[in-house]
Order: sequence, then structure tokens, then C-alpha cells
Amino acid sequence: MEVLYGLHPVEEALRSGSRPLDHISVARERESRRDPRLDAVLELARAKGIRIASEPREQLARHCRTDAHQGIVAFLRERKLLSLEDLLETSPPAGEHRFFLALDGIEDPHNLGALLRCADGAGIDGVLLPERRSAPLTAAACKASAGASEHIRIAQVVNITRALETMKRHNIWIVGLDERGATEYTAFDFRQDICLVLGREGSGLHDLVKRTCDHLLRIPMAGSVNSLNVSVAGAVVMYEAMRQRRESRPPEAPATPQPSKAAGPRKGLGS
Repeated sequence: MEVLYGLHPVEEALRSGSRPLDHISVARERESRRDPRLDAVLELARAKGIRIASEPREQLARHCRTDAHQGIVAFLRERKLLSLEDLLETSPPAGEHRFFLALDGIEDPHNLGALLRCADGAGIDGVLLPERRSAPLTAAACKASAGASEHIRIAQVVNITRALETMKRHNIWIVGLDERGATEYTAFDFRQDICLVLGREGSGLHDLVKRTCDHLLRIPMAGSVNSLNVSVAGAVVMYEAMRQRRESRPPEAPATPQPSKAAGPRKGLGS
């Protein structure tokens, strides 16, 4: 059984319903004092018939191997990741283009979680992860994703290069991010079927993966360092792609309107 900890991840696991929850454990010390955020998550769990247990904070830390559990841990069935075919068989809405993200050896679970959070926010249709030389989808990665990992479609592939070649046969352009890329990311037209490929922390894309890419993009740097953290760089490019795609929508299919002030706090920035 897998564990998921933190208020946002547990809440999103409850909301998505993507995996059955066995039960939720709450720190006794936190349960004894009123916390509106925790109360809302527990109310949602009760509404779904999820059993809630109470344990010492130290026991929760032993369950998830960290003190950063925010007083709540969920126990879930093991997640079954999708295949590449599962991602490719889904058709986009009329007039839309598919947008995938492939991660070539991301090893830091916090970078993985941050990229999944950005991918969900930018409307990515699916994420490809290699089986080997990649950070697993652990509780730490899920916590860093702020619950986005429970919503986004994730496929695991044996060989990332072969997976990209398969995508090319499905008329999907493979676009890698590389500091020596020939094209600045803002000059590229993302209004087509795309798979954005991001490489390892520090080393970037593997040579074979780089040669498989149809285009290599770069982010211009004005300071002394020559590159950004991979999760930051990925966010920059994903949101540029989303901007282009939203601006190209016809008038009869506008982007989702922003909620009014009366509708509550707006999403966008968060912890």
C-alpha cells in the first residue's frame, strides 16, 4: 500500500477518485485543535466513506519517512501507470492540438513533482516517464506536485527514445529543450501536436534523445549562469505554449473565463 501525505495531495486524491483510499491517519495533536483546512479535508473524506484514524505525529513521520506530513497521511492502493498507447488513443477536442511532456531522466523527486504541477496547470495531455534512471512517483514527488499527480495522466515507458519515435509516427513533433538549441522558445509555433522533452538535472538531454528531437529550443539567459533549473525551465516553456494556444482559439471557443470576486479566491499562486 502507498502513502500520500500533506493537505493538498490528500485532498486532491479524494477529489480525483483516481485511486481507492483505504484510510486516512491524522495527527492527534493536530486533530485536537481547530484547523479549517484540515477540517475541510476530513469532511470530504467522511462524505466519501473513508475511515479516519488518529495517531501520534511521530507515527505519521514513520509512515511517510518525513516530518513534512502536515499532520495527515492517506493510505492508497498502488498506482497503475498508463502505457504510451493509452495516451495516444485519446483524441483532443475539435480544433485542439495534443500536448505531451516527456521527462528524460529527471532524478530529483521535487523537480518531478514541480513539473507535474506545472503540466497540470498548463493543460498537458499526458506525461511520459522512463522506467529506469528516473525519480519514481513517490510520496515526496506527489507532495511536491501539490496533488496534481492525482489528476494528470502519466505513462511509463521502457525506452524513452523508442517512445518518442512512436509519437513521431503519430504525427507528433518532438521538441527538446537544450541550452544550445537553435531556436528561442518564444519563436517556436506550439499550435500543433507537440511532445516537449526535458532532460536530466545538470546534464540535459541524452545524446540519442537529442538526435531524436525534430527541434531543439533554448531559453535566452541574460545573467551569469547559462541555464535554469529544469522544473523552472519546463514551466516557462509549457506556459508559453499554453499562451499561444489560448490566443489562437476562435471567438466561438473562448478560454474558460476567470471567476468573479464573488466566486471565491482565484487559483494561480499557491503553496
